[in-house]
Amino acid sequence: MYAPYVGEKGDLLMSVNYTKLWHILVDLKITKEEFRKMAGISTSSLSKLTKGELLTKKVLQKICDSLKCDIADIMSVEE
Repeated sequence: MYAPYVGEKGDLLMSVNYTKLWHILVDLKITKEEFRKMAGISTSSLSKLTKGELLTKKVLQKICDSLKCDIADIMSVEE
C-alpha cells in the first residue's frame, strides 16, 4: 500500500510503498502486532505503515534492525 505526498502547490512529491515489508512478515509468519512488539515501534507507527505514510528514520532503523535487513528490503520510494 502506498500514499502519495503532495506539495504546497499540489504537485506530487513522492509516494512510499511498504509491500516488501508485508511480504517479509508473511514469509516469516509474523502478525503485524507481533512485528510491532518485536521492532519496538508504536501503534501509530504501525498505522502509518499500514496506510503507506512516511516514517521517521529512527522508526525505519528499528524495523531494519529487528528484521536484520536493509531499508531497500522493506520499502520503495517513487517520485
